[in-house]
Amino acid sequence: MRNFRKYKVWELGHEVTLDVYKLSNEFPKDERFGITSQMRRCSSSVPANIAEG
Repeated sequence: MRNFRKYKVWELGHEVTLDVYKLSNEFPKDERFGITSQMRRCSSSVPANIAEG
């Protein structure tokens, strides 16, 4: 099995995920289960799919 962490595309996807989590902390608390949750799931699925593939 290859080490997915060495791929630049995975690193970039992971950085985007970390940025989305930081930025979404600024969102209103009433959006916690709305757009915040959706953006976090979406951003984390990109590096996860790269790691699976």
